[in-house]
Amino acid sequence: MQWQDYVIAVGSILFIIALMPSVLGKNKPALSTSVMTGSVLMVFAITYTTLHLWFAGITTALTAIQWFILAIQKYQQKPEK
Repeated sequence: MQWQDYVIAVGSILFIIALMPSVLGKNKPALSTSVMTGSVLMVFAITYTTLHLWFAGITTALTAIQWFILAIQKYQQKPEK
């Protein structure tokens, strides 16, 4: 196991924790921000797994999924007046 796998995984876990207030709260980031961030993170997750950085790949994919959840939540919000 490479030490980089653990470092990236811990960073991703911290991002997951940091995003929880946004997922659970009322205010959401812009739809384009959420979609773009989720997409880039998913590419990173795939890249990490091809390098056999399994923990980094899984935790980064979970972070990407959180961003996609935020995108869905923003899309489903009623427009503000």
